[in-house]
Amino acid sequence: MKNMENLTPAYIAQQAETASPSTDGPVANDGIDRRNFLSCMAWAGTGLLWSIVGGIPTSKVFAASSDAGKAAQAASFSFVQISDSHIGFNKAANQDVTGTLKLAIDKINQIPATPDLLLHTGDITQSSKPAEFDTAQQIIKTARAGEIFYVPGEHDTAIDDGAQYRQRFGKGTVGDGWYSFDHKGVHFIGLNNVQQIDAMGKLGAAQLAWLKKDLARLTPSTPIVIFAHIPLWMVYPQWGWGTQDGAEALSYLKRFGSVTVLNGHIHQIVQKVEGNVAFHTATSTAFPQPAPGSAPNAGPMVVPAGKLRSVLGVTEVHYIARHSHLAIADSSLAQKA
Repeated sequence: MKNMENLTPAYIAQQAETASPSTDGPVANDGIDRRNFLSCMAWAGTGLLWSIVGGIPTSKVFAASSDAGKAAQAASFSFVQISDSHIGFNKAANQDVTGTLKLAIDKINQIPATPDLLLHTGDITQSSKPAEFDTAQQIIKTARAGEIFYVPGEHDTAIDDGAQYRQRFGKGTVGDGWYSFDHKGVHFIGLNNVQQIDAMGKLGAAQLAWLKKDLARLTPSTPIVIFAHIPLWMVYPQWGWGTQDGAEALSYLKRFGSVTVLNGHIHQIVQKVEGNVAFHTATSTAFPQPAPGSAPNAGPMVVPAGKLRSVLGVTEVHYIARHSHLAIADSSLAQKA
């Protein structure tokens, strides 16, 4: 397996679990136990609360940990991230992506303190068809969250260069759909790195110029949260898992004390801390993908239905005022809120 130094122990353990044979009953040749597919998604177990302190990530059991509860209580606000819902996908890896998205929203709605924000980091749909956008929008709007924000994935811009996505989710944004806003002292920036996608993601000169100008007005003590679809750093360039001009964007962030970058696209948890920047990719609500270098190529990965719930999930982030980093809790669709 190549280029695995940035994968977390929790992720590696999770992959080892999903690689084990299923004992959950009869499974069809495509890996789907049709009779028990959704029932096996029932919430069970616990997740991890990730806290970045002094540039070092540490984790505690989420929901079962008193420390996790204290972090939530101490938070100035919290927000959740979901990603890669792929509404319209209907292959062996998951034949009910609508159902698993609903489960993710149900999990959000069980969080005791309503999150201020919900961020969706792209690939809302599989084929950017109107019916797929309609379904996703109807489900996501049932989430109990203060406000909902989106960035596009390459699947959301596939047939019309993102025109329909921008009409639905990009009103008031700049260029091809990038924007920023402030919330309780934190500066959020939503980027589009799929519009000029080739082998890898790309931001482009116009967006980079906007980003540089947007950041110039902020003080170095301002906490920054950037969210985009494709990782801004090179997770695995052989599979296009990176942004070719991401390093330029990251160079603008060196003067800030706390920067958190949230992405989707690769359908698995990969974390890295580099200097003042904490990178975090999210799991998908639809289907997993193989670990970098562990398969001939990227793409939907079939796992036994009883294991699918453990590789789909939601990210919950707590912002604690006067602390320099965010606490990140990843929870799978197998876990209770």
